[in-house]
Amino acid sequence: MLYKLLTTSLPNVTVPFAESVLISEPMRALAPDTRRRVEKGQGAIPRTRWVRILPGTVLIYVIAYMDRMNISLAMAGGINRDLHLSTTVSGFAAGVFFVGYMLLQVPAGHFAEHFSAKKYVLWSILAMGVVSLLTGFARNAGELIAMRFLLGVAEGGIYPALLIVVSKWFPARELGRANAIFLTSLPLSTVLTNPLSGWIVSRYDWRWMFFLEGGISLLLVLLWLPMISDHPGEAKWISLEEREYLERTLRSERLASERQFQSANGTQWSYKQLMANRNLWLMVFIVICYTSGQYGYSVWLPTLLSGLTRASLSNVGWLSSLPFVAALGGLYLFGWLSDKSGNRRLWTAVSLAGFAMSLLLATLFTRWVWVAFALLIFTGVFLKAMQSPFWAMPPLLFPPGVSGGARGFINAVGNLGGFLGPLLVGWSVSLTGKMEYGSYCLVLALMTGAGLTMLLPRVCAGQRP
Repeated sequence: MLYKLLTTSLPNVTVPFAESVLISEPMRALAPDTRRRVEKGQGAIPRTRWVRILPGTVLIYVIAYMDRMNISLAMAGGINRDLHLSTTVSGFAAGVFFVGYMLLQVPAGHFAEHFSAKKYVLWSILAMGVVSLLTGFARNAGELIAMRFLLGVAEGGIYPALLIVVSKWFPARELGRANAIFLTSLPLSTVLTNPLSGWIVSRYDWRWMFFLEGGISLLLVLLWLPMISDHPGEAKWISLEEREYLERTLRSERLASERQFQSANGTQWSYKQLMANRNLWLMVFIVICYTSGQYGYSVWLPTLLSGLTRASLSNVGWLSSLPFVAALGGLYLFGWLSDKSGNRRLWTAVSLAGFAMSLLLATLFTRWVWVAFALLIFTGVFLKAMQSPFWAMPPLLFPPGVSGGARGFINAVGNLGGFLGPLLVGWSVSLTGKMEYGSYCLVLALMTGAGLTMLLPRVCAGQRP
């Protein structure tokens, strides 16, 4: 009966021990008429949240990623010449974004969990749009660097805040798929926004790119405010049945989690205790391994394709988007598999190992161009896939009150891999003179991440804690 309630119109899902304790109470707590209707199979809980909450989160992060990455199109469009930037300075301006990006991850996660994720994202959108507009007025290297740093600060908390939004609207047994749909924003942003930025630069110039895309960011406020609510209880557009189901289910999950962690630790968790937690650092190192592989692959993919296919740069640009299209399917597939089994740990490890092995095979078969090319596209299936099951694990490992900050810390420190991966590839290629050794380094990092994932506790595998 409960199974029918949670999975009507969704893929079949089993109930592992770690989550079964969270869902018996909500069923009993449903209003009698709603419970009788569900038990008789006369209908399911409405699913408006899937088409109301998730599209807004996807759109916000697509635009955020566009504002982050449009500096690369500005460089190609003459910003170095106009502002008299050396290659080193322009590279520093692009990279200083990530310094600002790290600063607000933990505060943003805490604020979003304890106060309002909607308000945090709102102010971030406004700050992001204003900074992007101001970047269009930059007159020298110092002003450009300052704007890139401030953009990193403005955008830095959006990712953990949006993960909190998703977690407050989707029960544990739906969280893998909900995360997957939100995270489609990552490959979509690459596929959609780079052509837009390139068109603006070629049609006008790099300053107009910042002006127009900053304006687009500000217009998002008009969509964000009416679409999103922090909690089901605050939403005016939701049905009584869906609101009742979500409020009772999510409250029951929170109480069960609090009881579990209080009985295990005997005291309330603090951030000092969180920083000393083994599982937090395991998750940080898993993300470092993953982002090393993911960013290393993404940054060097055009170079790999150029050497492999001998195509023009224009054609390489289109070819390099194909793995990101494949990533859309991989995200949802692994989210669905982890929801179906309840085993977040296994499917995170499988996605990392699959990424490593498909990249290794593509490297080994470069003699056969189209086989290697097909394998590079297949690698895209695993490119983003680990994030669906991975971001469903923090609520299993950290109690309410600190899990938001934990998400922010994991994302902030873990993104150091975005610096390490491309650097590792560049260093190994410079040392050996062969591109394949860069791929081997990424394969090693990804397999290390898969091994570390299997060290996470059994509760992440849906087993008795």
